[in-house]
Amino acid sequence: MKSLITIKKIQDLLLQGLKTTYVDDETSRRMWWASLEVVQKEFLSHNSQKGGFWIASPLPALTDKKCLTKMKGWLWSPEGFPYFQIDNAGYLPIDHARTIKKDSNFIRNYKVLKLHPKDGYEPFLMIITPNFQCLLTIAGEKDKRTLLMRCDEKSLKTGIELIDAKLHQENYQEVLNFRNEIKSLGDLNINDEFENNFWPSLSTRLANLIPKLSVHNSIQNDKKDVQITEAKLLKAISHEVRTPLATIRTLISSTLRKFNMDESMRSRLIQIDNECNEQIDRFGLIFNAAELVSNDISPSNQLARINLGEILYKLSPVWNKQLKRRGISLKIDIPKQLPEILSDSEKLELMLRGLIDKNTRGLREGSSLILELRPAGQKLKLELKVQKLDRGKSEISYIENGSDISPVLNWNPQTGTLQLSQIATKKLLASLGGYVTKRKDTGLTVFFPISDSKDI
Repeated sequence: MKSLITIKKIQDLLLQGLKTTYVDDETSRRMWWASLEVVQKEFLSHNSQKGGFWIASPLPALTDKKCLTKMKGWLWSPEGFPYFQIDNAGYLPIDHARTIKKDSNFIRNYKVLKLHPKDGYEPFLMIITPNFQCLLTIAGEKDKRTLLMRCDEKSLKTGIELIDAKLHQENYQEVLNFRNEIKSLGDLNINDEFENNFWPSLSTRLANLIPKLSVHNSIQNDKKDVQITEAKLLKAISHEVRTPLATIRTLISSTLRKFNMDESMRSRLIQIDNECNEQIDRFGLIFNAAELVSNDISPSNQLARINLGEILYKLSPVWNKQLKRRGISLKIDIPKQLPEILSDSEKLELMLRGLIDKNTRGLREGSSLILELRPAGQKLKLELKVQKLDRGKSEISYIENGSDISPVLNWNPQTGTLQLSQIATKKLLASLGGYVTKRKDTGLTVFFPISDSKDI
């Protein structure tokens, strides 16, 4: 007796020999949505005019009406499965699920077949046209998913043969229709452009899926409850922002390793990676501040002796590179043989990155950021000042960061960015052993306690 051909078996065969990156369920859904957008809008829309066919499970993944009217399809779906209900359309964007439900043209051009439980429920899509072909699927176990895209001749041949075998086992009439459709297409031209551009395009598309943050506080009664509610909301939003950014970085890293590309494309991907990294750090700080405000954690007492000067020197090349992209220079003035301070090195590095980013937003090209570290009694004084370039004249100025709109966030209308509020900045630095002062004549100054021999 021949073994049962299932969608899951096809996925497993296509995964063999591949190095994969695993993500959680929510991230895999975003990747799937973005992949469908890339495939349809950038490749399939101008390659479906000569016909073709698609195979999908367990949802009708394609949503482009022009493509669907030109192509035939086969959909494996669970019997009675309400895949038009939003709650069950996890691997379709909500607006697309509604569009499919409303427009009957989407359900006239494909044959619905019964999905066997052994097929699994991970999304699967195969597209075959004369000039464009691809296999796209999400495979893996819960919260350990991977996005698989194959468009090489060997994988396509394997996919077609297995779909043929599956149809032959389940529906003889449909396997004849499937074979006739393949014959009608003639010879296929493998689209090398798609393989070269899919992953960079997917990274850009995922970046556009990141939710835009808007905070409007209209509650005037219990201020503490409002702060806690907002802090919890910000923690959730911070997580939602950082997750797709981390996915984008993973995809970029994989793309840079696997594919040869011209320097302009490589430079563009590296630029996207840098921007993602900066935003991950920024929202990581917002997350930490929200935890402090909502009293989920208390300021850390686990402080240790660290050399602040060494940390500043270690991070300065990264800051220089970051600021240089915006035409801003960094000047560091640190004496040798400074005493150690008490702090948390890992969290302090993240905090310092945030201060650099916050205090250089909106600066004109040619300006400078000055970092000075000096002894001040039983403390070390870290001072941040800006040397602005205004109409060709350079002058030292205090740092202006917009206005605080909540205990956690600061809004700068000049740059259009959300940053940590002054309250949150002080609380975070206090949890790291620092004390903040800010006056117009001195800029932003942070005092850190000097460690003595009794400190461990």
